Amino acid sequence: MKQPSALLQGPVHPYLVLLIAMMLPGVGQVVNHNPMRGLTMLFFMLVLGVVTYQMAAPGISVIGQFAGGIFIYALSVMDAYMWARIRWEQANFSQ
Repeated sequence: MKQPSALLQGPVHPYLVLLIAMMLPGVGQVVNHNPMRGLTMLFFMLVLGVVTYQMAAPGISVIGQFAGGIFIYALSVMDAYMWARIRWEQANFSQ
């Protein structure tokens, strides 16, 4: 039986990382072995979400109120997938 720490030693399939990143912001970077980047993304998502919420006019939709946080969330998902794909291709298709 493999040790729990040995389960994530190699690169994780990019589609699995994409799914994880979409469900839990910042965790996609953690799965890619870059927890500091995940925490940074989560921090800025929360900060920009609060800032745009405070600056939005009262009649703006919820998406408009949290536009900064949603923007960082989208960047976080794309970043996690991109790095997972790079690591996957290097591990499986390099010579």
